[in-house]
Amino acid sequence: MIKKRYFSRGALTLIAAVFAVAFLLPTVLTITNSFMSQTELSANYGAIFSSLNDSSSFVSQRVNLKFIPDKVTFGQYFTVLLQSPDYLLKFWNSVILVVPIVLLQVGIAALAAYSFFRYQGKFRTFVFFFYVILMLMPYQVMLVPNYLVARWTGLLDSRWSIILPGCFAPFSVFLLTKFMKRIPVSLIEAARLDGASEWRIFTRVCLPQCRSALYSIAILVFIDYWNMVEQPLVLLSDTEKYPLSVYLSTINAGEVGLAFAVATIYMIPSLLLFLHGEEYLVEGITHSGSVKG
Repeated sequence: MIKKRYFSRGALTLIAAVFAVAFLLPTVLTITNSFMSQTELSANYGAIFSSLNDSSSFVSQRVNLKFIPDKVTFGQYFTVLLQSPDYLLKFWNSVILVVPIVLLQVGIAALAAYSFFRYQGKFRTFVFFFYVILMLMPYQVMLVPNYLVARWTGLLDSRWSIILPGCFAPFSVFLLTKFMKRIPVSLIEAARLDGASEWRIFTRVCLPQCRSALYSIAILVFIDYWNMVEQPLVLLSDTEKYPLSVYLSTINAGEVGLAFAVATIYMIPSLLLFLHGEEYLVEGITHSGSVKG
């Protein structure tokens, strides 16, 4: 029985390791290839990118996936950081769009979730159910109404046409409301007996208890909007305002090395944020789904 248990555990660990390696390979390939010279990249992947110019062609020869460069070079990063300001401009466009969305969405979600947590009634149940319905709808369904509203309000082709709809995403409210239901009612009642106002209960009792959920929401929202493509393409006509996620697709076949370098730089904020708040992310999602209501 013990041997069977160890065998099952070992088999599951091996399967998980295989899937982990498979998921990590594209990221590792991107990072290592960003240190290759353009000549080496053309020799390894030239057949793939040359076929992109002809939609009817296919790659007839074997492609060499190479993870270790023959000669490490920082030329791609030198070009991106010092000689091509367009890439850095698009990077800061992403920052300007995403950071306000994260901050405002977390703040609005906290206020809305506290209202759902404190107020009990049929109207609350109806509104919360409406939030769940909105959460189940993909963003592409709401893209045309957002375009029409942005055009009617005069916000079209401005960053606010992306920032304002992003501030009121229902998923954050849903996740935070579920998490707040874990807060013992006795804490709220004790604070009320001590003469605490509703705002003080919210800021001094509820928010500290929801720290992990707030981290989780911030990380998920950042990653979601950091990789957005549809919103800028539809709501922004000025290419100078495009984020780096859209601009990456415009790099041509002759700039493969730059594409790898820019993609590596583009991954750094998401990776750092995830590694910094990994424990909070797991705790927030786990506890949010552990309470019914």
